[in-house]
Amino acid sequence: MAESPTAKTSRRTDPPRGLGVLFTATGAIGLVMAVVLLVEKIALIEDPTYVPTCSLNPVLSCGSVMDTPQAAAFGIPNPILGIAGFTAVLTLGLAFLAGARLARWMSVLIQVGVTFAVLFVHWLIGQSLYEIGALCPYCMVVWAVTIPLFWLTTLHHLRPLTASPTPAVRRTIGLLVEFRITILVAWYLVILALITIRFWDYWSTLL
Repeated sequence: MAESPTAKTSRRTDPPRGLGVLFTATGAIGLVMAVVLLVEKIALIEDPTYVPTCSLNPVLSCGSVMDTPQAAAFGIPNPILGIAGFTAVLTLGLAFLAGARLARWMSVLIQVGVTFAVLFVHWLIGQSLYEIGALCPYCMVVWAVTIPLFWLTTLHHLRPLTASPTPAVRRTIGLLVEFRITILVAWYLVILALITIRFWDYWSTLL
């Protein structure tokens, strides 16, 4: 028996305009940073004495980060992964703004993608702080856009649970949605605090 139009519709979701803006903005910023990082990486390969534009001091030093194995975690330069990933994010954002509707499986795929991205970013944060001992400013911009991309996308996908028959689930999701910006700001502050503590010996010399 043919599937009814109503059943087909129920398997699709209409992303809100805010999600389109989020994907377009974070995708565009992330893509620009990934391209710049790849250009800097190529310049460094061609000339080992080249000083990247984001190498500003002993702590904010892209060159120190680019020369590490972590800069090619999966066997290829991380900026190439960034270009592929953020191109997809930007494309989705523009599609959302144009009124595209998503199949349920696509929403699941997007959630898997942003979850991988945020986990990878936090692994890189840990490596930068405690293994490499240097920060890449362009990479930090990528960190900064990946976190809200993951967080707000996840909340969008969790919103239907506010109608859950389980009161505890409804309350939990409701609180996460209500305080989403507060949680996001706290997230950034924790990372900033870790950076401050890790490199305090250097920052204190600037005071």
